[in-house]
Amino acid sequence: MLNNIIDFYIKSHPVTLGVLFFLSIYFIAVNWVFFYRYFSVKNWLVVEEKSLETLLMGSRNVTESSYLSHFIKSANGLNKDLFELSILSATKEATKGLTFLSIVASTAPFIGLFGTVVSILDTFAHIGKTTGGMSLIATGVADALIATAAGILVAIFAYTYHQILKRNAFETINLIRMQSESLLSRTEVQ
Repeated sequence: MLNNIIDFYIKSHPVTLGVLFFLSIYFIAVNWVFFYRYFSVKNWLVVEEKSLETLLMGSRNVTESSYLSHFIKSANGLNKDLFELSILSATKEATKGLTFLSIVASTAPFIGLFGTVVSILDTFAHIGKTTGGMSLIATGVADALIATAAGILVAIFAYTYHQILKRNAFETINLIRMQSESLLSRTEVQ
């Protein structure tokens, strides 16, 4: 196995190796963004679920740890504009990192493809200088396709993580919206 990796390293074009290095940095960053944002949004989701539950059980106000709590304290009174502002603010906070994941999901396959094309061009350039025919082409193309595979792998993770975080953000925003609607309906009744 180690001999195969060393052999691949020696045979590969420097651009292909650079592409693989860049994609590995992408992969590390994608995982870091996902796990950081996932756990923070998931914790936030739990807080908002508890706050909504207390409102539905008859409480007159959201819990102290709820996102709406800060907006309610700083306002003179409860109104629809205040809650719309809080929802926009929460949306901005909950969707942090999604743009990066989306960019990686859409660009990683192309970066991998770039490495593959450069490596295939290098293989064809060496065909004229050596004898080997089809076996040389097959080996060169097989090594070149590793860059495309790496790009697709990174894109799969980035896209999947994007969808998971997007769903958690959607649920969190909906919980905040339900809390605000509940509070508004109570102020209208009074």
